[in-house]
Amino acid sequence: MPTTRAERRRTHRLVVVAVVVALVLAGLGYVWHTVRDFNEGFGSSTCRAVASTYTATFNPDQTANAATITGIGTRRGLPARAATIALATAIQESKLENIDYGDRDSVGLFQQRPSQGWGTVEQIMDPVYATNQFYDALVKVDGWQTMEITKIAQRVQRSGYPEAYADHEDEGRALASTLAGHTPGGLGCRLEPLASGDRRAGPVVVARDLEKQLAVRGVVSGDHVEVRGSTAEQAWMVGHWAVAHAQRHGLSSVTVGDREWTRARGEEGWSWRAARSPVAATAVTIR
Repeated sequence: MPTTRAERRRTHRLVVVAVVVALVLAGLGYVWHTVRDFNEGFGSSTCRAVASTYTATFNPDQTANAATITGIGTRRGLPARAATIALATAIQESKLENIDYGDRDSVGLFQQRPSQGWGTVEQIMDPVYATNQFYDALVKVDGWQTMEITKIAQRVQRSGYPEAYADHEDEGRALASTLAGHTPGGLGCRLEPLASGDRRAGPVVVARDLEKQLAVRGVVSGDHVEVRGSTAEQAWMVGHWAVAHAQRHGLSSVTVGDREWTRARGEEGWSWRAARSPVAATAVTIR
């Protein structure tokens, strides 16, 4: 039966309304995603590692875990290549988050499985233990120093999708270069200012963790920790480690030689500036 003119007008209006509603919803969706991306990136606490032409951006917790992984590799006397492999693996497996769940019984930074002999769940959830376990397995692979990361992943992680690790090699390299001290001033973190009720680990805990993760001795002096490195590179490794752990430990500033990082919300949080109280080129002050 043919529709009347009134019915056609009504149908037309409904179509127009539906189109308008769809456009509004699409616009709201765009705004939501933009706000979300802003909050997850530039609008939230963020750490940035810049090495050569590559930039890697992670949240403070991820960056602290990356500093632990890199520091332990350095402590063991392994080259930066080992840290690059470990970091790329952890990015793929857990996004550098120390998660207590995963595929089957996998847990931790590297999603290691107790049923495959990596240790107990409690042990694997300790980033220091898990990282040492990873390096123990890595160095047993003949030719790992020059082997493609996809092949290493298959040998160490027993992965079903080893090709995925190569996607994160550049990120791992940028993190390893900065966190090992090879790129001075290459790591910075934009963090919220410390408030009176914020948790601060205290200098004793900072010194303890430096010893545990980097085998570096820090001297507690009042409200800060002083480190005397043997080389400028080691000093930058310690300095970047401290910045990476600033959120976790409640730190406000780090001085390496004549450069200083100060906790800040804006872009200055990513930068190292002239120090107000310079120290020796191989020294670090952590507050």
